[in-house]
Amino acid sequence: MKIKYILPFVLLFVSTFSFSQGFKEKKEKVKALKVAYITDELNLTSDEAQRFWPIYNAFDDKQAELRHEKMKAILDRFEPGSVDKLSEKDASSLLIQMELIEENLFALRKKFIRDLQGVLPAKKIIRLKKAEDDFNRQLLRQMRDNKRR
Repeated sequence: MKIKYILPFVLLFVSTFSFSQGFKEKKEKVKALKVAYITDELNLTSDEAQRFWPIYNAFDDKQAELRHEKMKAILDRFEPGSVDKLSEKDASSLLIQMELIEENLFALRKKFIRDLQGVLPAKKIIRLKKAEDDFNRQLLRQMRDNKRR
């Protein structure tokens, strides 16, 4: 009798665990591809790479944290029909929160560029922005193509 209740729970747990592990593996694979792409596009020397990657990784982690915070704030409020239920005061509060996160992202990017200026020449910093944009475009294109198959 108890097995009837435990089995679905165990199956749900195993499938959730498998999905999250698959997601983590894919995330790590994408990160490795991004590192290789950026390293290649910037043509980093070993000294530059040694000084660049700790700065970049710290920036990337903080940026992801801020974007997650932003999405959480937005998604928590944007369930179907919930926007119409927001009071004007709550909507104003949400806008202020969203603006603050955007300002933090902007300040983070400015600090990142300042930090990089002591490590990389200006041209490579500009090429970094282009490489990030190109990588993201290619990744989105590949994801879109995989969905069509």
